[in-house]
Amino acid sequence: MLETSARLLRLLSLLQAHREWSGADLADRLGVTPRTVRRDVDRLRELGYPVNASPGTGGGYQLGAGAELPPLLLDDEEAVAVAVGLRTAAGQGIEGIGETSVRALAKLEQVLPNRLRRRVRALNSFTVPMLRGQQRSTVDAGVLTELANACRDSERLRFDYRDHGGSATRRTVEPHRLVCTERRWYLVAWDVERDDWRTFRADRIDPKPPHGPRFAPRTPPADDLAAYVSQGVSTRAYAAQAVIRLHTSAERAADVVGPSDGVLEAVDDNQCLLRTGAASLDVLVIHVMLMGVDFEVVEPPELTEYLRSARDRLSRALAESP
Repeated sequence: MLETSARLLRLLSLLQAHREWSGADLADRLGVTPRTVRRDVDRLRELGYPVNASPGTGGGYQLGAGAELPPLLLDDEEAVAVAVGLRTAAGQGIEGIGETSVRALAKLEQVLPNRLRRRVRALNSFTVPMLRGQQRSTVDAGVLTELANACRDSERLRFDYRDHGGSATRRTVEPHRLVCTERRWYLVAWDVERDDWRTFRADRIDPKPPHGPRFAPRTPPADDLAAYVSQGVSTRAYAAQAVIRLHTSAERAADVVGPSDGVLEAVDDNQCLLRTGAASLDVLVIHVMLMGVDFEVVEPPELTEYLRSARDRLSRALAESP
C-alpha cells in the first residue's frame, strides 16, 4: 500500500489522466478501500484541488478547474512561467517539444486558479513573437489541448475542416496522436465516414463539441508516426512523386530537407534516398535543384527527361549571355 503523501500524488495524477473515475476503480488502482479514497479526496480538497463527486451507481470523481497550486509545488509566479512556456512551445511548434508540451499544458490549465489563468491569457494576447525564417502556421493552443484531450481520452472528435483549396467539410474521427514539425501541427486520426486513416492540419481544424462517445483505440497506421505524416504531406499528397538518390549522407541531407519536403532513407555514409513529391514534374525539378546537392533520379524516368530539358534550356541561356 502506498504511503499517504505518495498516494495523494498518484490519486491526483489519475484524476488528471481521465475525465471521471469511479470510486471502485480508483480504489483498485491505488490498492486501498473506497473509504480511503473518499478520505484522500477530502485531503486533496483541503489542498485546494476541486474534486467533484457525483452520487449514485454511475457516479464518480472528476477534477474540476480552478484549483489552488500548493506553494511547495509551484507558487503563482512559477505557475505562470510554466504555463507561458508551454503555450509558447505549443503555439509556435518548437521542434523537439512535441505533444509532451500540449499534454502538460492540458493538465496544468485544469488546475490553474482563475486569477492565474487571466494572467497567462494576457501575456499571450499582448506578446508578439519575432520568428526566424518562414512563418509557421498559427494554431490556437486551446484547439491543440482539445485535440490532445480527445486523443488521451479515446473520444470521438467532430470538427469542420478546410482542405488546401479552402473547401469545408464536417469530419467525425477517432483521434490517435498529434504530430508536429518545425512549422505545423498535424492530427493523425481514423476517419469514421471514410473508413481509413487520415492526417489533418491542426490549423485547419475547427472543433464542434460535444464530442464522444469513447472508442477502443485502433492499431496505428505506422510504428513511426512522424515518418508516416512526413511521407503523407511531402509525397502522397502530390500528383508528381519521385525517388532521388542524393550523393550525401542522410544526416547532412537533413540540414536542407525538412519533414514537409520529403522522407530520407540512409543508403550508406555517402548516399541516401529522398522520397518526395510536388504539384508537377517541373516544380519537382526546381525543388531538387535548389537543395544544392549532387543527385541522380531513381524514378520516375519521366523526371530524367524533364532534367534534360532543363539542362538544354540553361545551356542555351548561357550560350546567349554576353
